[in-house]
This record gives sequence, structure tokens and C-alpha cells, in this order.
Amino acid sequence: MNEAALGKILVARLRDAMLGLHHDITVPSGAAPNTDLSRALTDFHTCRYGSLAVRLPRLIHAGHAHSASGGDCALLAQSYLLATRMLIKLDEQQLGWMAADRARQTAEAAGDVLLVAEAARQLAVLARKADWHEQAMSIALTAADHPGLRGGGPDHAAERGLLIQSAAYTAARAGDAAGMRELTGEAAAIAGELGGTVLLRDHGGGFSPTTVQLHLISAENSAGDPSTALAAARAVAPQSLPSTERRARYYTDIAAAYGRWGRRDDCVRALLAAEHHAPEETHARPAVKSLVSGLLVSGRVTTELRGLAARTGVLV
Repeated sequence: MNEAALGKILVARLRDAMLGLHHDITVPSGAAPNTDLSRALTDFHTCRYGSLAVRLPRLIHAGHAHSASGGDCALLAQSYLLATRMLIKLDEQQLGWMAADRARQTAEAAGDVLLVAEAARQLAVLARKADWHEQAMSIALTAADHPGLRGGGPDHAAERGLLIQSAAYTAARAGDAAGMRELTGEAAAIAGELGGTVLLRDHGGGFSPTTVQLHLISAENSAGDPSTALAAARAVAPQSLPSTERRARYYTDIAAAYGRWGRRDDCVRALLAAEHHAPEETHARPAVKSLVSGLLVSGRVTTELRGLAARTGVLV
């Protein structure tokens, strides 16, 4: 499968599955859907999107079939949450809103506090990407303050931390660096109290002091301070991150900060490191393609940059 076109293929298959256009997909029976869900989550966190493009549409069909036959809606909610995260990554906001809203509805039908909270987090991300900063902040912080999360165990506290992190990033995007740092401090305090990485059911990236620090890299850069973003990056050991997807994010966030600072060679090196860890992620993401396109038109084009541009489909 052409990795540069992989994102478009995955989006097309998810769109068809969400609209019920493929009736020839074989729906697993018995315990197989839960096994498929586990494998799909692994595909996401290891950035194997070719496999995910096959497995996730099948999961959505299986989830609909399961809930239609009287089963609980948790499988469908988890499938739509994963679809939402992938669609956000691929900058497909319209489909992302559809998937997130279905995730919210099915999570509420399942009565699962963690799934409802995660659906809220994805809706907050989509609102932020639409530049609806006030709404994004409200969605995330209201969900974080829900009594069901405050009264739960470590996984509930970790989900609160993720929601507060989301609000911090929204503050950064709104230009409120002080608010971003205050909210990041709240998330870091929760992570410190938990005492280690908590791996959530639908978030293999986990929640820990390290992942809070990872989040701070992109938040500081979005707030307009790439040097502080890179200082935050120096406090993270990439090998300590809990998934391939998180390591790829680390290097692409560093690349974005170098790009903002005008350090072209460092930017390219960071992008090549991201590609080394997660080629399908690096080649498929519109954010990476945009960064590479900007490098091509703004200065000297090296052999390394030209090769990366070809592999991401920016140069045909």
C-alpha cells in the first residue's frame, strides 16, 4: 500500500463504514470483536495504519451489529473513539465530528463514565481545531470535573489529567501561555500523585509525568515560544515514551518547533527521526506534509529533504 496515500485510503474506508456503504464486510462472531479491538488499538499505537485501515471499518460494522442485536454499546463506542482519534490525526474534521458524536451517544448508552469522558476529550480537540477555544475549554474542564471521574480509581484520575491537558493546549492555541502553564501544572500534579504511567483502556499512550511533559512541547510551541518548547523536549527521554505513536509525536513536535525557529536542518533531522520510528504515521499525516512543503519553498533543498518530500507524497 502506498504510504503517502494511506491516509486517504483510511479516511475513505472509515467514511464508507460510518455510512454503512460496505455490506460485504465479514463481521466477526463471539469474542472476536473484542480481540479485533485490542489489535486495532495496537495498530494505532504502533502506527500500523495499513492494518488499521482494514481492521477499524470491520470493527465499526461489528459494533453496530452487536448493539443492534441487544448487546451493550461499549464496543461501538470504543470503535468510534478510535476512529475519531485517527480522523483528527488525518485532519478530517467533518468526519471526525460525526465519529465523535456517535462515540458520545454510544458511550452514554453504555453508561461508561470513562468512555463518556474520552468522547468529551475528542469533542474538545475538534472544537479547538475549529478555533472554538472557549467551547473547547468548557467541554474539557466540565468533563474533568464530573463527579464520576473525581470519585474513581487511578484510571479515572488519569482521564481527568488528559482532559486538563487538553484544556491546557487549548489555552496555548488561544495565546494564553500563563493559563496553559497553570493547567499543565494541574495535570502534572495529578500525574505525580498517580506515581507512574497509567495505561488507559483506549489510550495506550498512557498518562504520566513524562506524557504531560511531552504535551508541554507542542503547547509551548503553539503559545509562540519554540525555544521553551525545545527546552521541554530535552526533559523527555524518547525511549521512555509508552508507544511508537507517542515517540513519533515527540519528534514531529520537535520538528515543528525547529521549523518555527527557522532551524531548517534540525527540523529535517527531527522529521527523519519520526520517519524512522513510524514511517506510516510520518508519510500519512497532513501536518507533516505541510511542514515539508514549507521547507521546500523557503530555502535550500537538500538530498535528505527531497527524499522525505518524495516519500510523503509532497514531491511526485
